[in-house]
Amino acid sequence: MTTITAEAATVLPTEAPTDLPGATRNRILTYLGVLVLLVAFGAPFGGLIQVPVSYFLKNKLHFGAIQVSEFLLITSIPLYLSAAWGFVRDNWNPFGIRDRGYMILFGFLCAGLYAVFAFAPVTAVSLGAAMIALTSAFLFVQSGQLGLTAAIGRQHVMSGQVSAVWNTVGSLPVLFAFAIGGFLSNALEGEHAEAAARNLFLIGGAVMAVIGAFAIWRPKVVYDNVHEEHAPVFKPWADVGRLLKHWPIYPALGVWFLWNFAPGSGTPLQFYLQDKLHADDATFSLWNAVFAGSFIPTFMLYGALCRRVSLGKLIFWGTVVGVPQMVPLLFIHTPGQALWAAAPIGLMGGVCSAAYLDLIMRSCPKGLEGTIVMMSTALYWLVSRLGDLLGTVLYQKFGGFTICVIAITVVYAMILPTLLLVPRRLLATADGETPVGGDFDTDPVGA
Repeated sequence: MTTITAEAATVLPTEAPTDLPGATRNRILTYLGVLVLLVAFGAPFGGLIQVPVSYFLKNKLHFGAIQVSEFLLITSIPLYLSAAWGFVRDNWNPFGIRDRGYMILFGFLCAGLYAVFAFAPVTAVSLGAAMIALTSAFLFVQSGQLGLTAAIGRQHVMSGQVSAVWNTVGSLPVLFAFAIGGFLSNALEGEHAEAAARNLFLIGGAVMAVIGAFAIWRPKVVYDNVHEEHAPVFKPWADVGRLLKHWPIYPALGVWFLWNFAPGSGTPLQFYLQDKLHADDATFSLWNAVFAGSFIPTFMLYGALCRRVSLGKLIFWGTVVGVPQMVPLLFIHTPGQALWAAAPIGLMGGVCSAAYLDLIMRSCPKGLEGTIVMMSTALYWLVSRLGDLLGTVLYQKFGGFTICVIAITVVYAMILPTLLLVPRRLLATADGETPVGGDFDTDPVGA
C-alpha cells in the first residue's frame, strides 16, 4: 500500500481503512493528546477564558442570568458558523502543509490578538469584541487540529480511541478552570479586576504561541500515516453536493444535537445552586470541576472497550445510562449534596459522549473531515447556547429547577429512536476491525 502524506495534494488515493501496530497507534495518540490539550487551553470560548469572563460579567458588571445567556449567545456567533472554517480547511492548503499550516499561521495570529486585547479597557463591549475576534482566528487553528484528528481516526479504524483521548484530554482545561474558579471569581471582582483579566488574556496568547511553535514540528509517525483524500481540483459545489447527499451525517449530527441541547444545565444550574441553595462561587466551581472530572474515568473506559466491543453496543448502552443523567439533581437540597451528586452525574455521561464523537468521525465523507467535525462544533455551541437560554426562561417562569431536569431527560430520551436511523455498517465493528463493505464512506471521492 502506498502512503501519501497530507501535504502532497497531487494524487487522490483510495486506501481502505487500515489498523496500525499498537506502538504506532500509541505514538499517534500521544501526539494528538498533546495537540488537543494545547488547543483546548488556548480556546477563547473554553474554560480557561470563558469561566473567568462569566464571573466578570456576573460579579463585576452585575449581569443577570438572562444577560449572561444573551452575551454568550451573541459572542458565540462565529461558533455557529464553524462549518465554514472546516470547509476552508478541506479546500485550502496554506504553505502546502495543510493542517500544520493552519496551526502555525493562525496560532501566531491568535497569540497577537490575545496580546492586543489584554491591554484594552475591560467593558462588556470590549469583552464581546475580544471574544468574537479571537474566536474567528482560533477556529482556523481548531479546524486544522480537528480535521487531522478525525482523518486519522477514520483512516486507521481508531476513531474510538481517538474519541477517548480527545474527550479525556479536552476535559482537563475545563477541569482546571473550574478548580480555581473561586480564586478567579475573587480576583475578577475586586479593584484589580482589569489586571487579572489582562493576565488571563496574556496566558491565552502564550498558549497560542506554543501551538504555533509546536505545529512546526513534523513527526513522521503522524503525518506519514495521513492519506491525502482531497480532490486535486477545487470543486466547492461538488463537495457541497456530496456532503448534502451523504446520509450518515444526518443521524450522527441529530444525536449530537439532542445530547448537547440540555436546556438548563448551564446558567440556570448556576443560579439555582447560588440563589436557591446559597452556594458561593467557589462551591459552584467545585461542582463543575467534580462534574467535568467524573467524565474522565468513563472516557478512559470507552477507550479500553472500543477495541473489544462494537460501536453499536457501546452507543446503545451508553445512551441508556446517559438519559437519566440529570435526575440526581432532583434530590439535592444543600450545596454539599450537590457536590456529591456531581460525581455520578458526570460518570453517567462519559461512555455515550465518547460514542457520539466516535460516530461522527465514522460518518465523515472522505476529504471533508474538517467540514463535518467543525459542523459538529457549530452545532454544539448553537444548541447549547439555545438550550441554555430556553432553560433560563423555563427556570424563571416556573420558579424552580425541576422543570429543567424534566426537559433535559425528555430530550435525551429522544436519542434512542434517532439511533435507529444510523447506517448499520457504522455501528457493526469495533476499533481495528475492517468496516462492512471495506470502508465507512461508500461515496466516491470528488464526485
